[in-house]
Amino acid sequence: MTRLLVLRPEPGAAATVANAVAAGWHPIAAPIFTIAAIDWEAPDAAAHDALMLTSAQAVRHAGAALASYHALPVYAVGEATGVAAMDAGFADVRMGSADAALLVTMMVRDGVRHPLHLAGREHRMLDAAPIPIARRIVYAADPVAELPHAARAAVEQDAVALLHSQRASTVFAELLIRAGLDPATVRVAAISGAAAAGPWQKVKIAEAPGDSALLAAAARLCEKD
Repeated sequence: MTRLLVLRPEPGAAATVANAVAAGWHPIAAPIFTIAAIDWEAPDAAAHDALMLTSAQAVRHAGAALASYHALPVYAVGEATGVAAMDAGFADVRMGSADAALLVTMMVRDGVRHPLHLAGREHRMLDAAPIPIARRIVYAADPVAELPHAARAAVEQDAVALLHSQRASTVFAELLIRAGLDPATVRVAAISGAAAAGPWQKVKIAEAPGDSALLAAAARLCEKD
């Protein structure tokens, strides 16, 4: 079985590795981001009618203030983020696709008018959202300075890289170029169309957000191997 290169930060990397091993893959973890919490001022929960989460890292790093929003419905991008919200004590969790714009569409459909978005410092901005979205930055994801040795070894062994975000795609391509490697020789399985963007040799996109669909995309990529 072809090797998989897992680039997402911890603890997500460990979860993806475990899922990959259970599915019979030989994964290599080489996170290209480090995560750190950012101090933030929590607005009054009564001023909002939903909590928008576009990363499980926001749940993990929001701190004790997160509990003040337990009464709000959560709109989460993808399974991992939704599960993190449930583990954090939220009872009403609605999971959307890996596309934040579609998540906003879900909220509008459900009558949400004043959501609070807990996000990372380098979050993807939405163009012309149909409702006002209050936003608080609760964590930062900083790219590593150079391509990890494990990632270089995996790429040289023709591993399939798993991309969990658009930013991961951009940073991975930059790190490869900086390391003297050609991104156009790398095959990737991406969590979404946005995450698939890049000068890759070959790409398959997951049919749904989550590791199971991402691993299925990787399997399709290897069908002719």
